[in-house]
Amino acid sequence: MSDFDPPVPKRTSKARTLTEIRSVARGHTRTAINVLVGVMRSSEATPAARVSAANAILDRGWGRAAQQAENGEDEALELIHRIERIVVHPGKSSGGGS
Repeated sequence: MSDFDPPVPKRTSKARTLTEIRSVARGHTRTAINVLVGVMRSSEATPAARVSAANAILDRGWGRAAQQAENGEDEALELIHRIERIVVHPGKSSGGGS
């Protein structure tokens, strides 16, 4: 054994990996869902808290609702067509001709 042994770093809570943190959090899933359901059903909770809890439950059970990229469907399609003209057909004019 040498005269000097460097100290071995101890593992702290900051050293936990993302996987370990996710695993711990997932261990509380049932309790967290039960709390959300309790808030959602509580007549003493504010309407905002009840709606927030209901949304959180739906998001976890069914995923978040799809959101449009633009204000309207026509605008989203125009954006896609504009990108296609720029990237795929850069020489074409925006007038629609060849």
